[in-house]
Amino acid sequence: MDDKLMLMIPGPTPVPEKALLALAKSPIGHRSGDFTKVMADVTDRLKWLHQTKNEVLLLSASGTGAMEAGIINFLSKGDRVLVGENGKFGERWGEVCDAYGINAERIKAEWGKPLDPEDFRAKLEADTNKEIKAVIITHSETSTGVVNDLETINRHVKAHGALIMVDAVTSLGAMNVPIDAWELDVVASGSQKGYMIPPGLGFVAVGPKAWEAYKTADLPKYYLDLGAAKKAIAKNSTPFTTAVNMVMALQVSLQMMQEEGLEQIFARHARHRNATRAAIKAMGLSLFGPDDCASASITAVAPPESAPAEEIRAIMKKQYDIILAGGQSQLAGKIFRIGHLGFVCDRDILTAVSAIESALQQLGHNSFTPGAGTKAAIEVFSA
Repeated sequence: MDDKLMLMIPGPTPVPEKALLALAKSPIGHRSGDFTKVMADVTDRLKWLHQTKNEVLLLSASGTGAMEAGIINFLSKGDRVLVGENGKFGERWGEVCDAYGINAERIKAEWGKPLDPEDFRAKLEADTNKEIKAVIITHSETSTGVVNDLETINRHVKAHGALIMVDAVTSLGAMNVPIDAWELDVVASGSQKGYMIPPGLGFVAVGPKAWEAYKTADLPKYYLDLGAAKKAIAKNSTPFTTAVNMVMALQVSLQMMQEEGLEQIFARHARHRNATRAAIKAMGLSLFGPDDCASASITAVAPPESAPAEEIRAIMKKQYDIILAGGQSQLAGKIFRIGHLGFVCDRDILTAVSAIESALQQLGHNSFTPGAGTKAAIEVFSA
């Protein structure tokens, strides 16, 4: 059936009808008084979502663009940094550093496991000359569904004095990221995740310590110059032509989020994570990553050889118009990922779980009682 596609991936995520209608409006001038009013409202709401009083800068870019901007505006060529790598996106930030001549030292963990905060503590405490300028961390590793202990790692960074730079692309708007309370210096995210709108906007929250570093940072930048973005946002504008209708959709989605409330948003995502993981276990499948560091945004599943990940995904798409994400890099074909991020409700989880049960039975995976996964999810929702 046409137009019944259901996205259950960690981005892009489903978009509410109100936001879609905002996208469909005729554009207005990005230098007009009407758009200035929209930007003023959006700026205030972004500060609420980010739990900060500082600037949240808006870029017409993906989450990768926002993260690259967050790195290059506050560092200089040759700077020594620590980059946490336990998945595809942690690796990406190391590659960005390499591209700009930043001396990136990787602190690694096996994919599917969290970074060890003690590894960062040891490196930082050993740096008595304070040569380490920044620590770059992926909060929710999208490729594996694992959450890193940002709060603990950040405490070690604060004790050292380096900057903390955070990829919060699949955690901002889904999990608690109290920027001011934790004194996070640079936090990047993207519109197609917890913000509930399509890809196209990136966000960078910047604290005062990072702005001090900006004064001496020497890496080349123009379109991604956050200093220019800061000057523009003070006038409720952007330095270049922005994605006007995306900002109008963002205004709508942020209003919806405020009506729901931060604590309720976090609780909803945690409930969906718990229901999904309970259902997967009840179906006799293995979860990729332990419960104690499971993302509230993505659940990664390692199915048995009798029910290959790509065959499950193919049935889900062909028969049920439900899109699941596959594995990335060395995990390609080995796992599938269920996104429960953004504009997702209990009904969506139950629909996806029951369709996965059907796909497993078609592939001959009969080591569970039919309906067990759905029952397990319902029990979580009924608790």
